[in-house]
Amino acid sequence: MEDYKMEEQACCPCEATTEKKKERSEKEYRDLMNRLKRIEGQVRGIQGMLENDAYCADILVQVAAVNAALNSFNKVLLANHVRTCVADNIRAGNDEVIDELVTLLQKLMR
Repeated sequence: MEDYKMEEQACCPCEATTEKKKERSEKEYRDLMNRLKRIEGQVRGIQGMLENDAYCADILVQVAAVNAALNSFNKVLLANHVRTCVADNIRAGNDEVIDELVTLLQKLMR
């Protein structure tokens, strides 16, 4: 499973990053990567629309679709995080993870 490790990072490189790692199952990794690749394809489609002088409203609809896809990605990742990382830390007696989760939720709700 070594190939399926991904580093957890802050949302923005300008914010503090963490050295923590998260080992994901092959299924979880594939699901998240597939979602990101679809989103990447959608963004490339928007670029093509702009290059081809598409109508503004049509581009805006596609941007809204990308935003919805990113929100869906975040929901899946957050649910996995709570079910695994947060739950495991609480079971191990590390209640600091609750403060970390609260901070994360505050950043996501901006």
